[in-house]
Amino acid sequence: MSGDIYREFTDTPILKRLYSHVTDAGVAPGFWDMFVLAPLENLFRPRFRKEDLSLGKKLGEGAFGTVYKASLTNKQLLKKDGPLVVKKANEYGAVEAWMNERVRRACRKSCADFVHGFLDDTSSKGKEEFWLLWRYEGKATLADLMANKDFPYNVEELILGPGKGDDLPRGPERQNRILRTILRQILSALAQLHSTGIVHRDVKPQNIIYSEDTKSFKIIDLGAAADLRVGINYIPKEFLLDPRYSAPEQYIMSTQTPSAPPPIIAAALSPVLWQMNLPDRFDIYSLGLIFLQMAFPNLRNDSGLISFNRQLKRRDYDMVQWRNLVEAKQSQDIRQGFEILDMDGGVGWELLKDMVRFKGRKRISANAALAHPYFVRAGLFGLSGMQKLRLSLMRSSEQENEGVDWVTSLMAKSGTESVGGFTEAQLQNMRV
Repeated sequence: MSGDIYREFTDTPILKRLYSHVTDAGVAPGFWDMFVLAPLENLFRPRFRKEDLSLGKKLGEGAFGTVYKASLTNKQLLKKDGPLVVKKANEYGAVEAWMNERVRRACRKSCADFVHGFLDDTSSKGKEEFWLLWRYEGKATLADLMANKDFPYNVEELILGPGKGDDLPRGPERQNRILRTILRQILSALAQLHSTGIVHRDVKPQNIIYSEDTKSFKIIDLGAAADLRVGINYIPKEFLLDPRYSAPEQYIMSTQTPSAPPPIIAAALSPVLWQMNLPDRFDIYSLGLIFLQMAFPNLRNDSGLISFNRQLKRRDYDMVQWRNLVEAKQSQDIRQGFEILDMDGGVGWELLKDMVRFKGRKRISANAALAHPYFVRAGLFGLSGMQKLRLSLMRSSEQENEGVDWVTSLMAKSGTESVGGFTEAQLQNMRV
């Protein structure tokens, strides 16, 4: 059976309805995915070999593998022809393949379009090599686009369509509209990942690609991701991170959390551990730094971002203190950034602060961020009365005391709504 037919079979309406049913019924999605859908896919998995690939231009190389643009010599393996992206993984290849297959089954639109992963043990060096294949959707990452001096205007037509920016002159309002669209797309992708139980752990502009097929940004490189539904790639006291974008806590889960048990047990425990630790907030901090870079041109290079991280750490991760420090310098880049964030009553600045809070539990979730007033404007007149009220409540919530934190923590550990506890959405609403 060809790869495309196999994918169509495992993406049938019947299987989708079954997946939705077990999720709605409260059965752990990780259990269903690992013990039903994954074995079903294996029954119809196409068999690839290294000889089936014709490698072309090298697209990149890192510590864990080399990436090429490629094509298939055996056209019968895939019904739909077209260029591929191929990664020869040095390490973590099997883990990355699992993550991509998991994403393909549960939230395909959030990440690059994965085709297959296979092990090749015929290497002339006597080493096993793991190969991963994706559909080629484009070569431009967010890092590439941000490096252009015309950013964010160079992205405008890509995500909004031809002529969509002509109604506004160049300036903060037009830039803000572009940045808001980019951020919304990335948050949507992260929200889908997190709802699947996956924490990426390496969110940065280099791992966000613009898809020419969907005209939107997608997340790539799941090699460092952890699937907390079943415990794959979760080791409490080990981590892979980029120090430029990693959250202060460094670990996505408390190091006191036991190592992942067998998958069937991990699937049962994952909702409780997720509520206790909120591991998805690690990714939110990283995305907050990307938001910051998009708004402030002087932070888009490594030296600027490293300097920001040092300044923020010295001020105990207090964004208001950092703002007071840098605003005094009166540079053009700084003024431009705050002009963008202060629009519509400062909703962009409020969202940024909620994303880069020092304590992970106090950070906003991806779903809550998507519902933030920053993304909801009332026409040309800015925020509605209700949005202003909500923003005022969000600002006052910054004064919450340790007693409220303690009670909220207890509620987070009390289980799910079905057993008398509180869902994450309810807890977020209580905070807001």
